[in-house]
Amino acid sequence: MSAVIDNVADIALRRRSGRWWSAFAVSGALLVLLIGATGWLFYRGVGIWGIDWPVSWGFAIINYVWWIGIASGGTFISALFFLMETDWRTSVSRIAETMTVFAAACAGIFPILHLGRPWLFYWLFPARNTMTLWPQFRSPLLWDFFAILAYVTASVLFWYFGAIPDLAALRDRASSRRRQIIYGIFAMGFRGSGTQWRHYRAVYGTFAAIMAPLVVSVHSIVGLDFAGASTVGWHSTEFPPFFVFGALLSGLAMVLLLLLPLRWMLKLDELITSRHFDVLSRLLLMSSWLVGYAYVMDVFNVYYSGNPAEIAVFQTKLHGAYAPVYWATIVFNLLLPQLLWSARLRVNPFLIGMVSVGVIYGMWCERYSIVVMSLRRTDLVSAWGNYHGTLWDYSLLFGSIGLLLAVRYVPVVSMSDAREASEAS
Repeated sequence: MSAVIDNVADIALRRRSGRWWSAFAVSGALLVLLIGATGWLFYRGVGIWGIDWPVSWGFAIINYVWWIGIASGGTFISALFFLMETDWRTSVSRIAETMTVFAAACAGIFPILHLGRPWLFYWLFPARNTMTLWPQFRSPLLWDFFAILAYVTASVLFWYFGAIPDLAALRDRASSRRRQIIYGIFAMGFRGSGTQWRHYRAVYGTFAAIMAPLVVSVHSIVGLDFAGASTVGWHSTEFPPFFVFGALLSGLAMVLLLLLPLRWMLKLDELITSRHFDVLSRLLLMSSWLVGYAYVMDVFNVYYSGNPAEIAVFQTKLHGAYAPVYWATIVFNLLLPQLLWSARLRVNPFLIGMVSVGVIYGMWCERYSIVVMSLRRTDLVSAWGNYHGTLWDYSLLFGSIGLLLAVRYVPVVSMSDAREASEAS
């Protein structure tokens, strides 16, 4: 195990393989695309997007909900399974936590860009404005502000605090004085004494206990953003648990999708084993069934309500202009994961990658279905319309993925946890 930990430290300190440079080139290209699309948006305004009346919420809100769901799913793995004291989380927790931080950063971009005047983003803050009016504290959008701010802050602190022992280890292993100083600053004087470890474990456990319910509340409030409106197709008490189930599904799929290339590029076969893929695939299958239950309840609620507008909107999902989006949601989120019933397929890298990509795409289609299909068919027939994303919508979507590949200077696997697990065994 000592050799494996040395290999993990070597990734952050010295080694720059051709595989890493290839991944960095892809990430950098996507990041340049994001910066370019954002700069053009600032210059021309939101008119470059496909939003119009009645669909005034387009890709920006779709991407926001999609990314915050992925971030929430990463927290389930890093915090919830820490509290459950599962041994297999050791090798994947750092990847899940890093994914959470950067996925939350991706999510935070889009609501600000959607404002139209992003330099006035501080208007979202709960402070009295120039007309001496306070924000509407009964608005779900204000709840969303508090929830996302608390979640992003807690996620960054949870990720950083968990990395402190590893940063101290890198400080002690670094060969150059410059790296010793940089890692030493971020290690905050951690020396690994018995007193420090006792305090560290107490605080880290407290952080995990806070993050576990916080991740449920934050995506429930994202669901309330929709449920609190009287828009057809949104006004439902089902949305908070529906969104939590979707967050778990998309987060697990993204973690699996990141584990595959990282295991190959960084040669982590001894730390990320077939058992990790098997357990995470089982959890993905379970969350797929939870999402499937939410889909069934969605259909039941629509027809049980007897609301003609609700029924009309749902029928357009089944066989309207955007029906392929809805059926893609069913196929990729519910049917495709059923392949994971096979124990042999649960450890097949190709199949795991295929299912993970399908689920991530299916969850984006689900967000598209929720946002667009409800807005384009309101109660007022004369206000009906259609929506199509533009080149700049897709540029922002794919460009934001470039923020995810950031595992260069912090150990991709928690060395302290791996050492404790090896000593316990």
